[in-house]
Amino acid sequence: QVHLVESGGGSVQAGGSLRLSCEAPGYLGSYFCMAWFRQAPGKEREGVARIDSDGVTTYADSVKGRFTISKANAKTPLYLQMNSLKPEDTAMYYCVADPVGGACASQTLVASYFNYWGQGTQVTVSS
Repeated sequence: QVHLVESGGGSVQAGGSLRLSCEAPGYLGSYFCMAWFRQAPGKEREGVARIDSDGVTTYADSVKGRFTISKANAKTPLYLQMNSLKPEDTAMYYCVADPVGGACASQTLVASYFNYWGQGTQVTVSS
């Protein structure tokens, strides 16, 4: 079992920064895949960024150049550094994991490929 716990959300003005963290105290295999998804009220869930055990990253076009996903190894937390935040980044952000890494084989971020989801952390960006 993998239990995911997010932290670091909050309220910030446009142009500001936040760093989200995700602890995964359960077991992650050597070939994991982890990502951040977000969902705003009335909108569809959106994949934000993804990282695999080799450090290969994938980003949504909407956050490229502003967000950075990182995770040093299977034991360390997953991070999402968010800079130059915009009001449209306002959403609940979810940490997700695939302990065996298959979810990173697809070209895009597909929510159904991830077995484990955190409870979410709210990010609110005011104009």
